[in-house]
Amino acid sequence: MQDEFESIEKALGHIPAGTIALKRHSGADVQSPYFLEHFISQTEGKGRIESFLLFPGIALSLHQYLGEQVQVHHAAKDYILEINHCHKGRIGWNMRDGAAVYLGAGDVCLHSIHSCADSQMGLPLGYYAGISLLADLSVLEENCPAVLKEGGFSSSALFEKFCRGAKPCVLPAGCPLDFIFTPLYALREQIRLPYYKLKALEVLLYLLQLEPLGLAGEQYGSAQQIEVIKEVRNFLIENLGQRFTIETLARKFLLNTSTLKAAFKAVYGMPIAAYVKEYRMQQAMKLLRQSHASIASIAQQVGYETQGKFTKAFKEKTGLLPTEYRKLYQK
Repeated sequence: MQDEFESIEKALGHIPAGTIALKRHSGADVQSPYFLEHFISQTEGKGRIESFLLFPGIALSLHQYLGEQVQVHHAAKDYILEINHCHKGRIGWNMRDGAAVYLGAGDVCLHSIHSCADSQMGLPLGYYAGISLLADLSVLEENCPAVLKEGGFSSSALFEKFCRGAKPCVLPAGCPLDFIFTPLYALREQIRLPYYKLKALEVLLYLLQLEPLGLAGEQYGSAQQIEVIKEVRNFLIENLGQRFTIETLARKFLLNTSTLKAAFKAVYGMPIAAYVKEYRMQQAMKLLRQSHASIASIAQQVGYETQGKFTKAFKEKTGLLPTEYRKLYQK
């Protein structure tokens, strides 16, 4: 996780806090679609979106974010299909129907952009990198690429499967769509656009024979329940020096223990104890890199009773003593 966070932090280093940089690439024969022209995003963190207009009605965007959440506004069109692939971190949406969907690395979600218009994207781990592929099915009905026609592409079929009143469809890491998207994150500049075009068509052709199987249980819940889980997380990180049992947390937040454990893992991708331990280490690394506080002070700030316990846990996590880590990164 730390390597992923640092790689995104480095990539976004030149972008000011509170800013999402947007860069659009357009071909001479492809006009910018309505849904991109009216897309607005805001965050207290920072981010970058790089969009490629591939064909009339088809656009692909690469996303990188640091922060807790991103506010998004775009047109609410039920005939525009969005396919999201999570590459690093975690991401979630509170959908319009009161449901919430969270994705981890390798997961894929399909839904109409009507479901997520004016939505809040949550970043449970504080960072995210992924791809969104948008297909305007009304445009493709009239202006369909030749390869899709040859494969018997049907806009109405995709609309009925994934857009008409349908709840988001979540496919787990390791599914065929995961393997289609994964190579797109490390391409040489000169082959990016043609490769994106090739893979976008491959995704849409694959969806023709994919029957939506519903949602993975751990990735789907109510928006109200997700808000309670966020309160649990905030309570834990505000009290890093204390230890709480599952039973204590369940009583405090009026949840049964099984719901608490399952919902927390769905949002944050790991059990409660593992998340708190990981959070302590992430905060300690940040303090070691960015401050001159003593090791004892940092140990106390991230909830360790003694410097010795902190040093042991830190070396188990990173392979380095805190002093070695600080010298390496501050140098």
